[in-house]
Amino acid sequence: MSGTVSPGSDSRLPPVLRGRLALPVIASPMFIVSGPDLVIAQCLAGVVGSFPALNARPQPVLDEWLTRIKRELAEAQAADPSRKVAPFAVNQIVHASNDRLAQDVETCVRHEVPIIITSLRAPDAVIKPVHAYGGVVFHDVISVRHAEKALEAGVDGLILVCAGAGGHAGTLSPFALVSEVRRFYDGPIILSGAIATGQAILAAQAMGADLAYMGTRFIATQEANAAPGYREMIAGSAANDILYTPCFTGVPGNYLIPSIRAAGLDPNALPERDKTAMNFGGDKVKAWRDVWGAGQGVGSIDDVPATADLVARLARDYAQAKARLTG
Repeated sequence: MSGTVSPGSDSRLPPVLRGRLALPVIASPMFIVSGPDLVIAQCLAGVVGSFPALNARPQPVLDEWLTRIKRELAEAQAADPSRKVAPFAVNQIVHASNDRLAQDVETCVRHEVPIIITSLRAPDAVIKPVHAYGGVVFHDVISVRHAEKALEAGVDGLILVCAGAGGHAGTLSPFALVSEVRRFYDGPIILSGAIATGQAILAAQAMGADLAYMGTRFIATQEANAAPGYREMIAGSAANDILYTPCFTGVPGNYLIPSIRAAGLDPNALPERDKTAMNFGGDKVKAWRDVWGAGQGVGSIDDVPATADLVARLARDYAQAKARLTG
């Protein structure tokens, strides 16, 4: 179980990740924000870069993005075989309203995307074609029941999306959810929820996770496809500027209150919506264009560096925190 693996070990990780990370981090896929520039920069810095398939619009653009990402990462690895170039991941929304799912999965299978991240429903239909070429599937969960259903479907790892995570998030404390999942699952756990520093990455591992899942911190980087105002708002906000609401997509998530006000809405009087309002089809995913998602870790962010510089800083902070604990 988790107690047999010390922080920094990768013995529980699938082979595609072993020895290929400069820092135990998967950068989470963010609507609009995550594109090829950010993904390539993340992977070249030694953390897993990812993007939602739905960010590539129209659908044929997904093939172009995957071709470019694979080419540039391969060229960097060939130029320096000793460099830690991390693999990349693509997020698939497994929901009836996502009318692109089958086509996007086919494109990813054709490109043999190393890691597929699935969200919402258990990814039964995704797992078989991905496993056929040796890819792995990690699934987002917010509860023990969701974790059990994902494992029954045959996923290769669980992403525990806990309280404080940016965008769609759960409500459970990571201390509670990691501990309960570890009672029955000894495979890879990736932990999400207000992780924005090197110290928090180490804390995630100390709790029993193998990797940290970081999103908000990468919004405020030079390569992110985020409006300047979005980056500035991230760098100038704190945890009390975050509102948890299902209003914008039908799925509860965390959003920046200043962006809600800027969109002409009252954060204290938002319309009620529930999961029946979820729609991830075609070009209808627009929630993050005017109302911006962010996690409660924004209070740790006050600048907009290049991704390589950010990862180097996180790695230094992670190493220093580990040294303090180990003496």
